[in-house]
Amino acid sequence: MDKAGDAASEVLCVRVAQLRKQHKMTLDQLAATSGVSRSMLSQIERGQANPTLAVTFRIAQAFGISIGELVDVPGNNPSIEVVHGDDPKNLFRSDDDCHIRTLSPMHMEKNVEFYELRLGPNASLASAPHFEGTRELLTITQGNAQVTSGEDVCKLTTGDSAHYRADMDHIISNTGKKPLVAYLVVTYKA
Repeated sequence: MDKAGDAASEVLCVRVAQLRKQHKMTLDQLAATSGVSRSMLSQIERGQANPTLAVTFRIAQAFGISIGELVDVPGNNPSIEVVHGDDPKNLFRSDDDCHIRTLSPMHMEKNVEFYELRLGPNASLASAPHFEGTRELLTITQGNAQVTSGEDVCKLTTGDSAHYRADMDHIISNTGKKPLVAYLVVTYKA
């Protein structure tokens, strides 16, 4: 695991344990609420697991917060907040095929999240349904993509945007031979 992954996992393990205690939940209760196994939750709290985006999202949903709020330690909110590109806590996922970086402040309102998404050639990001009413807005800044939401499919190229339902299975795929760079805004029904 790289340094960014270590830092993100460290923050996540502390926050999951902290929020579980704050909500007076046992591991079994959190497992039942989130749909994540008790053993996986225990490993996450001990810093022995690096959960997927889908698992992290389900944990955040169980606490009624956004992913950003899950991985951020609450503190003072200044009038200007900078999200630094080299800050490892903003690196949500990074591997050969997929790189997701949070661009919105971690404690931002739970109604919206903003990400930079990079997918390698022929790579895909498949997501399980989010909360009912959740939508995603994807803007392609480099490359070619295909978006699938439920049974609907659309193709996008540089400069194109698509707004689609994310409360059903959805997939973003790089259909090109070069890396795909896109910006993703996730909006949750208020």
